[in-house]
Amino acid sequence: MADTVLYELTDGLATITLNRPDAMNALNTEVKEALRDTLRQAAEDPAVRAVLLTATGRAFCVGQDLKEHIGLLAEDRERGGEGRTMRTVREHYNPIVTAIATMPKPVVAAVNGVAAGAGAGFAFAADYRLVADTASFNTSFAGVALTADSGVSWTLQRLVGPARAADLLLFPRGISAQEALDLGIAARVVPAAELAAEAQAVARRLAEGPTGAYAAIKESLAYSAAHGLLDSLAKEDELQVRAGASEDHRIAVEAFVKKETPRFLGR
Repeated sequence: MADTVLYELTDGLATITLNRPDAMNALNTEVKEALRDTLRQAAEDPAVRAVLLTATGRAFCVGQDLKEHIGLLAEDRERGGEGRTMRTVREHYNPIVTAIATMPKPVVAAVNGVAAGAGAGFAFAADYRLVADTASFNTSFAGVALTADSGVSWTLQRLVGPARAADLLLFPRGISAQEALDLGIAARVVPAAELAAEAQAVARRLAEGPTGAYAAIKESLAYSAAHGLLDSLAKEDELQVRAGASEDHRIAVEAFVKKETPRFLGR
């Protein structure tokens, strides 16, 4: 993979790091393609039991690289058509968010600095957001005369409610770490100096947990967000039958009876 996106797999934990710190991890084509392909790799690899998404430098990700974007828009105008500029949503952003949100394993976002636009969208799509006390979020889209992408129209209102989501999208502004915690965007806020260690601890705990159960939890939450009670109950039944047949469930029950700590295998 390109060195703008780093990948490391250790004992079931895949760490994916945006590594373009001089540009505040802005998303040029190289970064988007590398991140998309790396996330897909992690999603499909049975050795991966949890994913930690983080970044180097003082930003998590400020979204689209507008310097590259301006050049692509000019090329499109010269060609007199849509061109490739806005195809980035379906070619890059949609697959990235789909991989984060639907992979059958938990994804932790360690937000070390500003997360704006698509960068915020990637964090919103994760299952757990650990946020440095110096970090912030900004939807940004309306500020450059664009609508929400990167799943933000779906994820944000589920985190903060429809009215607050509309406010944050129509009037984009900086959302501090504390406000993100108050709104329900952040699961936890920690001192910036402790973020890396805390994120590793959280992601490592998930990597050592019952992977199949975590996958079922993700699936049930996504399903129930778009279905009624009776359909959701039926989905819970389906998923619980699957989880109950897993080796990890057997291990957990036996460990409980013996008053031991279970050692899950992820299957």
